[in-house]
Amino acid sequence: MSTSLQPSAPISSLTLTVMGSINLDITATANRLPSPGETVGGGVLRQQPGGKGANQAVAAARLAGSSRMVGAVGHDEAGQNLLSAMAAAGVDVHDVSRADAATGTALVLVDGEGENQIVVCPGANGAVNVDGVTFDDDEAVLCQLEVDQHVVLEAARRAKGFFALNAAPAMSLIPELLDRCDLVIVNETEYELIPALRHAPLVAVTYGGEGSAIFVDGERVAEAPAVRVTEIANTIGAGDAFCAALVLALRSGLEYSHALAAANAVGADAVRDASSQPALKPLEHYIEATRSSLAAGSAATK
Repeated sequence: MSTSLQPSAPISSLTLTVMGSINLDITATANRLPSPGETVGGGVLRQQPGGKGANQAVAAARLAGSSRMVGAVGHDEAGQNLLSAMAAAGVDVHDVSRADAATGTALVLVDGEGENQIVVCPGANGAVNVDGVTFDDDEAVLCQLEVDQHVVLEAARRAKGFFALNAAPAMSLIPELLDRCDLVIVNETEYELIPALRHAPLVAVTYGGEGSAIFVDGERVAEAPAVRVTEIANTIGAGDAFCAALVLALRSGLEYSHALAAANAVGADAVRDASSQPALKPLEHYIEATRSSLAAGSAATK
């Protein structure tokens, strides 16, 4: 672990670098998902930017005003379009390399309730590396596991500031990588599938409609309820938006429960948007919107 959560800083002054996957999402939306061997008609097809890394970098830029992306795309039109989309959202893409492989692609099926099935073709994401990438002393770094875990480990070794890992998709973690994490973020299924997280210093777990919680050395020390959403358009980008928001909220000095509540509110906004890289308000909006509910909850327990 590299640094403390204690220092407080304005959101706009925080630097978040995201290393991870960049994909073209090809999404078919239908009333329901097909069973094996079944054809479901009446779908709507769309193509949009995606990939957990890119989703988190774009969310961070929209929440804090800017972010940086470390990743790889192909020399194809899809790669150029994805770079342009990230840059337009406020992401610094100078550390995104061009690989001799097709840009990563995700084939996504989404039903009328926002549930999804995804097949990922990694392509250029297999070429992601940190050669020539430097990290500042006060820079927060957020990674996931859609790129090679040994590359993630090398990023953790080089990160001088705060290092966060969204351990998705779930897999056994290299012990050194877990040791170097200041924060691990997972959903409840991933938490069950990675037993080593029971002993990690700081873990945030999301529970869908049941909200989220933070565990310190295996002990549940903070939680926040989910924000009720009646109309769900797409759940794909919600977890990624939550990750970016939580890292930024904690780095700004918010205490655990308030940081979770703000990140939950960001995730709720994300599921209302059909895009995997949804439009979001500045993080200060979500922090202020959840401040009164936290105060009310605290008063009710006295």
